[in-house]
Amino acid sequence: MASRSSDPEHPSLFSLGKVGKSSGEIDDAQVPLVNGERHYDSYSVLSAVLPFLFPALGGLLYGYDIGATSCATISVESATLSGTTWYNLSSVDIGLITSGSLYGALIGSVLAFNVADFLGRRRELIVASVLYLVGALVTALAPDLVVMVIGRFVFGIGIGLAMHAAPMYIAETAPSQIRGQLISLKEFFIVLGMVAGYALGSLLVDTVSGWRYMYGASTPIAIVMGIGMWWLPASPRWLLLCAIQGKGTMQDLRETAICCLCRLRGEAIGDSAPEQVEEMLVELSYVGEEKEAGLAEMFQGKCLKALIIGGGLVLFQQITGQPSVLYYAASILELIMTGVAVVVVDRVGRRPLLLGGVSVMVISLFLLGSYYTFLDNAPVMAVVALLLYVGCYQLSFGPIGWLMISEIFPLRLRGRGLSIAVLVNFGANAIVTFSFSPLKVLKLFNHSNFAVVFSSMYYILFVNVLRALLGSGPLFFIFGGIAIISLAFIYFIVPETKGLSLEEIEAKLL
Repeated sequence: MASRSSDPEHPSLFSLGKVGKSSGEIDDAQVPLVNGERHYDSYSVLSAVLPFLFPALGGLLYGYDIGATSCATISVESATLSGTTWYNLSSVDIGLITSGSLYGALIGSVLAFNVADFLGRRRELIVASVLYLVGALVTALAPDLVVMVIGRFVFGIGIGLAMHAAPMYIAETAPSQIRGQLISLKEFFIVLGMVAGYALGSLLVDTVSGWRYMYGASTPIAIVMGIGMWWLPASPRWLLLCAIQGKGTMQDLRETAICCLCRLRGEAIGDSAPEQVEEMLVELSYVGEEKEAGLAEMFQGKCLKALIIGGGLVLFQQITGQPSVLYYAASILELIMTGVAVVVVDRVGRRPLLLGGVSVMVISLFLLGSYYTFLDNAPVMAVVALLLYVGCYQLSFGPIGWLMISEIFPLRLRGRGLSIAVLVNFGANAIVTFSFSPLKVLKLFNHSNFAVVFSSMYYILFVNVLRALLGSGPLFFIFGGIAIISLAFIYFIVPETKGLSLEEIEAKLL
């Protein structure tokens, strides 16, 4: 097939970071992909909900683990309430309990790099649900610290696999019109899980062996997730990828993909499923998905562009914001702002939310820097700046970063590309959680009435050194400067993917 770049009727494909044009601008002449028409999926709301819901439970369990652990560590080291004889734990022991799941998530991310495309998205999520169940039971029933840490580690492997496979499954099965809403809603489920974990933990923290109940409470959700993923069909796009790569009989896999697409779209799809599957096959062949992905290809061509976009978003997400964000009262704000992002992401677009949200984050960081440097008698300004920062983070980097990463990688490289992004995220998370205490920006109330705690993933060693040398004010100014750089990165590098199919994103934007 001749390259479109040599066809005068089809202008050259988008060039990453082209000078003089932001990446959000796409030539209208490039909009047709294969058949010259923009295709929108027909679907019923009910049929779109379940393929989102069961994968999203993996995010809910991840968030629940974060919230519950903040209370479980208090319970397990209480002489009167732990219900154990090994309650006298050192700071290293508590660090292992807290970060054990994150180190497990690191292993899960590494495993995903090698086995994701072999297992497929659906089976990877089934394995994740089993690991969630086993990890939660082992942790809840642990007779000693060693077994408890092992349980946390197993649970964490489930987190790594779930956070890798869930956005891929949702992205590949969701109708393009609501793909952004559904993937952003998964982020909402993570925050909802954090709130639920903290709420249940607060109720059980004064109960003898309350930490066992906190961790054990996640087992029913893991069971529902596993049963749900067993019932759901495989990703049609993954089946077609296997077909064109010769990993099965083309006709059989094509028929299976048609059946799966019918189940995913419901009765609204009518008789158009075979036609849509055929379009996917043609588009996958057009963008060159026939070859199996090799490690070297991760750093070449389209995938290199996707890595720059995805890796850059994850990097700036870490060094300008706080993926674990605020605890307690601010978790409610996270929930609200993530909900706003879910509602508007497919209407407004990815780039406007990123550019608008990060712009307000820049202002907030400079206000916080000014508070610590010049205006320490104006705590109200600092509170407003802090809440604006958190709200805009959850409107921009929080949900949109992971949404873009799930969309931007070519299909045959998506599993490995996403595993690198998840690995970077959990790697930074694990190091910080184990090694450093959160930076307390403002304590508005006593602990029982909620404390506003700025728990940032970027406080690795050099940040603590900078803070010691420069003070908190200049440090916030530095982060404000980094946020400005991230704005330039978003404007010139990050494309708009609203309304495009995954195949169109690969053909037009990479």
